[in-house]
Amino acid sequence: MSRAIEIKPVKTGAELARFLKLPESIYAGNPCWVCPLLVERKEFFDRGKNPFFDTAEVALFLALQDGIPVGRISAHISRPYNEYHREKTGFFGFYESIDEFAVAEALFRTAAEWVRERGMDRLRGPMNFTTNHELGLLLDVFDRPPVIMMPYNPEYYVGLFEKFGLVKAMDLYAYYGTDDQPIPERVKRVIERVKQRSGCTIRPIDFGNFSREAAAIKNIYNGAWADNWGFVPMSGAEFDFTAKDMKKIADPELILIAEDAGRPVGFSMALPDFNQVLIRLNGRLLPFGLFKLLWLTKVRHVIDGVRVLTMGILPEYRRRGLDNIFYYETFERGVARGYKWGEFSWILENNDMMNRAAQNLGYRKYKTYRIYDYPLR
Repeated sequence: MSRAIEIKPVKTGAELARFLKLPESIYAGNPCWVCPLLVERKEFFDRGKNPFFDTAEVALFLALQDGIPVGRISAHISRPYNEYHREKTGFFGFYESIDEFAVAEALFRTAAEWVRERGMDRLRGPMNFTTNHELGLLLDVFDRPPVIMMPYNPEYYVGLFEKFGLVKAMDLYAYYGTDDQPIPERVKRVIERVKQRSGCTIRPIDFGNFSREAAAIKNIYNGAWADNWGFVPMSGAEFDFTAKDMKKIADPELILIAEDAGRPVGFSMALPDFNQVLIRLNGRLLPFGLFKLLWLTKVRHVIDGVRVLTMGILPEYRRRGLDNIFYYETFERGVARGYKWGEFSWILENNDMMNRAAQNLGYRKYKTYRIYDYPLR
């Protein structure tokens, strides 16, 4: 007989601390799990600092058995999302639980009822909190750590999700390649011709004028992604909140901007896989983690891979081959700077142009993440 399950809303700072630390027990002994920095997670869930909370309703829940946390989930409603897509969709995220269906069922029912009470007709997730953050359930390749800003979960989550009745809404793909898989010469020749025909120049971001560059990237991002599945335009405050953290770990040579006569018309952003450092820190910078971080990043150079995490091209420039140029330039610059491998993630399964561009460069699809829906009416 299973033990009684209590679902408790997170209200206090102490309860939030239990919510944030729960994954440590779920992933104990799992060498692939990357514990996030607790100081960063606390800031992310700080309603006074994270602008997401300004336009959203959010509830956090813990599942307890005999007073011990055994699961967690968020339920949230984004007003900008529903206004933009003209939907009544609620979301769940930050899901973690032991391998017990009764716990999963209690968490999902709690999230579903919470969004239903607020007039929603669909529950979707996992979204932590939007497509601008971590999202998706890993369906395969559980024996490799995730790259920066990508999720990871135990294999048994897939069964818990689908047993509850969650159904596929969209799959997201990740592509992988290494420096010992050079771009074919025929592809290089094609890309050189595409460069000449495009009329655009490619340059790295100028961190000396970061505010101006960030504003240009935000405008391109919101314009380029406007029709993409699940997209919500980022406000200036949300973009700045995200950009300030990315800047700390960015390699400026891997953030590229395409210009037409000096006008920014596209961008590509790749980040060093900082997870290769975080996996050694166990989520803590103090008392010794900060020194270890400096040692690993400044002295030992353990980061040998990058993630291409986003790309945006204004609609009127999409048929000029800039996506292929960005991928090619990122590969060439990354290899020149000593990186050994790269991941392109995530790409929507129905984004034929971006999937084809990754495949043309010889990258292989190696991970799949899934967003699920649960109808409420």
